[in-house]
Amino acid sequence: MTGAERHTDSGMADGLERLWTPHRMTYISGEDRPEGGYEKPTGCPFCLAPGRPPEESLVVARGEHVFVVLNLYPYNPGHLLVCPYRHVADYTDLDAAETGELATYTQTAMRVIRKVSNAHGFNLGMNQGGVAGAGIAAHLHQHVVPRWGGDANFMPVIGRTKVLPQLLGDTRELLARAWPS
Repeated sequence: MTGAERHTDSGMADGLERLWTPHRMTYISGEDRPEGGYEKPTGCPFCLAPGRPPEESLVVARGEHVFVVLNLYPYNPGHLLVCPYRHVADYTDLDAAETGELATYTQTAMRVIRKVSNAHGFNLGMNQGGVAGAGIAAHLHQHVVPRWGGDANFMPVIGRTKVLPQLLGDTRELLARAWPS
């Protein structure tokens, strides 16, 4: 059997190569989920991150109402999350100050990413609720995903593999240094 003739359990070829990532199973299965889940601030990674050292938390910048953190499972290098400090799930529950700073920090994130990595474009978005795809639905977070022409090259399209050319700690340091004071 050649690499292009992979078979599913049903015996039908599906044409996909497999890149196994067993470290993700603890997240998927909830084995590393704190007691009480992510719903309570005591178990929420977005509530805990600002209190940890930057190198451990991957926090890039801090404002009065929001902070910016690297996504632990990025779609692209520099994938940032803009999060309110307050443990709130729904965008409509943000107050005016939080909404304004979330917008401002999203704009700044785009400027900083363009400066350090010359992004050609961005995907911005929030998944509101678990059914909408939010992995941690209890704490609102705005995704800022940098995009480049050709970033959906043969690796993800044909090889079904995502290549991230930089370690998260190195990316955090680069973005944090470029963030305006």
